[in-house]
Amino acid sequence: MKKAIILLLGILFANILSAQEQKAIRITKEDSQREILIKENKRIIIETVDDVKFSGRYSVLQNEIVINDVLIPVTDIKYLKRHPAFSSILTTFVFVYGGFVTATMGVALGVFVDPNAFYLTIPALGLIYAGLQKPNFHKKYRVEKNWMFEIVTIPE
Repeated sequence: MKKAIILLLGILFANILSAQEQKAIRITKEDSQREILIKENKRIIIETVDDVKFSGRYSVLQNEIVINDVLIPVTDIKYLKRHPAFSSILTTFVFVYGGFVTATMGVALGVFVDPNAFYLTIPALGLIYAGLQKPNFHKKYRVEKNWMFEIVTIPE
C-alpha cells in the first residue's frame, strides 16, 4: 500500500512539473466584445496583408504565429479561419461521393430510360469539383470587420 501511494504521489508530482501553459489566439470583436479562443496546434487558414495564404497547424513563437516554418506577425493578418481536419475530410467525401452517385445515376438513366437524364452529369461534375477544392464552411474573422487578433497564454 505504501508503494502505491508513493508511486501515485510521484506520478502526480511529475505531472505538475511537466504541465505547461498553453498559448492561444484570442479573436475579439471590438464592437460587441465577443471572444473566440483558438488553442495552439489547431488547423487554421491565414491570409496576410500581402495576399499570401497559409494553412496548417499553427504554433506560437514570441508574438508571431508559425505555420509551415513561416513566421507571421499578428499585425500582418488580414483574416483568420478555422480549418478542422475532420470537417474538411467529411465535406470533401460527401461532395465527391454525391457527385459520383449523381453521375452514375445520370449515365444509367440516360442509357436505359431517357436520354435527357444525361444532363444529371452536369451538377455531378460540379459536386466533384467543389469537393476537390477543400470546402470550408467556417467563419472568416476579418480585420476589416473589426476583429482583433492577439496571442494569449492560458493555463491548462
